[in-house]
Amino acid sequence: MIAETGLSALWLAAALALLQLMLAAAGVARGREAVIAGVRPVAIAQGALAIIAMAALIGVFLASDMSVRVVVENSHSSKPWLYKFAGAWGNHEGSMLLWVAILGLAGGAVALVERRLDARTLVATLGAQAALALGFYAFLLFSSNPFDRVSPAPPDGLGLNPLLQDPGLAFHPPTLYLGYVGISVAFSFAVGALVTGQVGPVFARAMRPWVLAAWIFLTLGITAGSYWAYYELGWGGWWFWDPVENASLMPWLAATALLHSVSVLAARDGLRAWTVMLAVVAFSMSMIGTFLVRSGILTSVHAFAVDPRRGTFILVLLALYIGGALALFGARIGKVRAGTTFEPVSREGGLVINNLLLSVILGIVLIGTLYPLVAASFGVQLSVGPPFFNKTAGPIALALVVVMAVGPLVRWRRDEAGQLVGRLTWPIAATCFAAAALVAFGPVPLLPTIGLSLAAGLAVASVLPLLGRDLRRTPLFTWGMVVAHLGIAVSLAGMASDAAFTSETLLAVEVGQPARVGPFTVRLDGIKPVVGEGWSALEARLSATRGDERLVLRPQSRFFSTPATTTSESAIATLWDGQLYTVLGQPDGQGRWQLRLWWKPFVTLIWLGGGLVALGGALSLFGRWRRERRARMREAWA
Repeated sequence: MIAETGLSALWLAAALALLQLMLAAAGVARGREAVIAGVRPVAIAQGALAIIAMAALIGVFLASDMSVRVVVENSHSSKPWLYKFAGAWGNHEGSMLLWVAILGLAGGAVALVERRLDARTLVATLGAQAALALGFYAFLLFSSNPFDRVSPAPPDGLGLNPLLQDPGLAFHPPTLYLGYVGISVAFSFAVGALVTGQVGPVFARAMRPWVLAAWIFLTLGITAGSYWAYYELGWGGWWFWDPVENASLMPWLAATALLHSVSVLAARDGLRAWTVMLAVVAFSMSMIGTFLVRSGILTSVHAFAVDPRRGTFILVLLALYIGGALALFGARIGKVRAGTTFEPVSREGGLVINNLLLSVILGIVLIGTLYPLVAASFGVQLSVGPPFFNKTAGPIALALVVVMAVGPLVRWRRDEAGQLVGRLTWPIAATCFAAAALVAFGPVPLLPTIGLSLAAGLAVASVLPLLGRDLRRTPLFTWGMVVAHLGIAVSLAGMASDAAFTSETLLAVEVGQPARVGPFTVRLDGIKPVVGEGWSALEARLSATRGDERLVLRPQSRFFSTPATTTSESAIATLWDGQLYTVLGQPDGQGRWQLRLWWKPFVTLIWLGGGLVALGGALSLFGRWRRERRARMREAWA
């Protein structure tokens, strides 16, 4: 009964999405107030039905209803409730339903709270949102039905992929999807503004909270996903430039550029065409990521679909949405009035350079991700890995850090180069001091030296906008900018430290035999069997010492019976100056056990910085919401 309720809600939501699109088209074309007024409640009802459908899917997973095919293929009655709950989206059909549920919820939220746009632009925006939702509803109902029954129902399911049996699954995918859907809302705003020709500061102020919220969630999702891969996969790295990793990075890069551009448009009425174009590009990147992960074209722990027909369906949607948006952009952008101008030496000019560099990095990542797939279609097998991305995107990213340090210290509209150099004295001094210290205490490789030096300069430059201010009266969005830029500096320091100072040891040891990694002596004290919920394991007891420090770590080699899989569960000791990372391998048949050990100084700064970046975005979002709320209250009392 729960499955039928979910399927009915899905069909009704699809019907309302079609009605919403038709009403929006009629409202924009004819301008009838009654038709325009009808769009809002339809959008809200559609969002509610989409959420009901998602709740029903979670319900059949929690109930272990083995008459539903997706439950059979991705769950087991003996699994802990958390993995049943999160398993609802740990598969192709469920992840797509989660996508469309958040999409419907976002459309309903726009209809419920947006009051700044004129009626025609808002209706055109909701129409664009309905068109997006309708395509995904069709995909679910005709290609990937999450409520498809299986008869006869098997006694139990096949189980969830053991690599996904981690609490991070309950957090990582929904966070990324909230980011993707936020970008889709920004895309719909851009389409609505193009349709009515209302591309200006009011449009930008309406779109900016959605862009900022999407960027926050993408930042959290990528940061969490990076740490999940780091500790769960047992390979000791935090980013591998895997195509599926890149699929989440590309929308983040485009959203970062869009966020800066929409801020210029909202505050200074500049970069109108650039803002609309970036909204289209950002959504295009999220669609390309969806195609890569769910088309079956990639084999990855992240990739769910293996049916090429589903990939073709998504490819058609991608062509329709991106092609249609680009065609609309080409047809309408000539009618959008140019915004205000600015001098090259200005904050606007710095943001343009920032966006250009982000776009170049985005292009490199896109080419490096798609080129092997295109080559494979012609029978040529090749791989594009970390060396390519590090050598091509790395230097540009460092140049971007320089622009990031300079940008907030430049005045709007126009500035004097001589005065700007004076403001940069302390960041330049910090950069030079850090570089000199690294050279003196080295040797450190060139790129990590540059990265650590620029991180020091960016950290100093980040806090300079607070200099001379009354900190109690400083707007929260200014604090947000400072914290976010400081977070980039912290992450950069962690990345450079990991590249420069990591020590790795791979060896086979007997019980009682010590090994060295970095400043630590690690001894294997013993191996014992342990049993958990749905798995059994061989667990090593490792004693690690550094001076007077004593640590005990317990890495495992786990075996899951449903489905039959062996995984390596790392054991990590987090200290103030880094992490000791240990992985247990297989016995060599001679009484020895394989161990892989890493000492990673200051690697935790990578994820601490990611958290600071997201916190900065949250401060900015809350600060702007509070300012607008106070402005509305003053108007109401006036």
